[in-house]
This record gives sequence, structure tokens and C-alpha cells, in this order.
Amino acid sequence: MPTADASAKGARAPRALAVGAVLFDLDGTLADTAPDLAAALNRVRGDRGLASMPLAALRPHASHGARGLLAAGMGVGPGHATYEPLREAFLDHYAAALCVESTLFAEVAALLDALEARAFAWGIVTNKAERFAAPLLDALGLAARAGVLVCGDTTPHAKPHPAPLLFAAEHLGVAPQRCVYVGDAERDILAGAAAGMPTLVARYGYIEPQDRPGDWPADGIIESPGGLLAWLPARGG
Repeated sequence: MPTADASAKGARAPRALAVGAVLFDLDGTLADTAPDLAAALNRVRGDRGLASMPLAALRPHASHGARGLLAAGMGVGPGHATYEPLREAFLDHYAAALCVESTLFAEVAALLDALEARAFAWGIVTNKAERFAAPLLDALGLAARAGVLVCGDTTPHAKPHPAPLLFAAEHLGVAPQRCVYVGDAERDILAGAAAGMPTLVARYGYIEPQDRPGDWPADGIIESPGGLLAWLPARGG
């Protein structure tokens, strides 16, 4: 159900956007990676004699990767004396088990089949480093299907800078304004807007309690992956 914070813009009824390609965020948009990210954080806690935290407490922070999870689970952020060692420990644990319980969100497999049947090019733009994103996509069966994978270290800038999205559009051979970007974090929407792309909020993703996605400068909100189809024309290209 739409949330009470949905603004008039965010709650706008679906309409066919003039697009021929779809770009997705990865964590919290295409894939539910929170279980493995939380497990890595809990291994860091266990190494230090701390009890595990429940997935429900860590899940909303998963879109923010190591920084978000270490803040939620260890109470530290960049600049703290222990942040870098904890971050390295977290990343090592995650790399060792990055697709144990991670899965595509329900409806994503059918959505991608529908996009391909309707001749839409599609790709992934994530702030996840390539050393994690590439093997994750392979494990999820998406590596050979995505038209492009742009990671946090592909270009000199990460989201919310528009560079990764512009790189993806160029690689697909589609003008930025003819790509729609779907993501579950404000930085996704800001990056898409800066790139001149229409944007949609994946409300089913990792939305933190204080987030107000209805206030983000998106063209709309989808409550499930399949809701994207209502925003697309009959054919891509």
C-alpha cells in the first residue's frame, strides 16, 4: 500500500514514459541481498564477542552497504578510529559468502522476461564495487542478460553523481532521456534526475524509517517490481 509520506508527485498514477530502456539499481531493487549483507555484519560482531542482530533491524540499512551496516550494527562511521578495520573485516566476510541467501525479488524474473519480450534494453547501475557485483550477478543468473553493468568503481564518480547512469546509457546506445532509472534510495533518484532520466522509486526496497520517498524528485513510486510495466510503453527500442 502507498505510504502516508507519498507526495502528489510520488503518488502520481502510472503513465507510459517515453523510454526505450530500463536501468536498475541492484541491492534493494533487483535483488534482495540484505540477508547476506546482514550475515557479514553479524560475523564482524561475532568476531568481537557481540551477539548477532536480527535481520529486521539491519535490513533497512542494506542499500548503504558497509557504511550503513557498520553504523547500524557497530555504531561507527567514516572518520572513526575503528571504521576502516571494521569495514575491511565486513568486506572480507561478505566476499566469502555474498550469494548464500540473496535472491531476486519476487516478480523480477517475470519482469525481466517481459522487458526482453517487449524489446527493452536493460542494465544495472550500482554503487557496489565490481568485485562484489559481478560475481553476484553471475550467481543470480543475470550476468549474461544485463546489457550493461556499471559499478561503484566503473567511473570516477558514484551515485548520486550522474556519471554512472550516463555511462550506462551510452553503452546501451540509448539517449539518457529515453532511459528510466529504478532505485530504492534517494541517491538513485538524484542521480537519475541529474542525468536527465525519468526515475521511479522501488518502494518495496530498503527504505530506512526516516526516509520520505514521496518527497524525492521521482516521477513515481512502484510498490513491487511488476509495477514497473505500467510505466512503460508497449515496446522498447
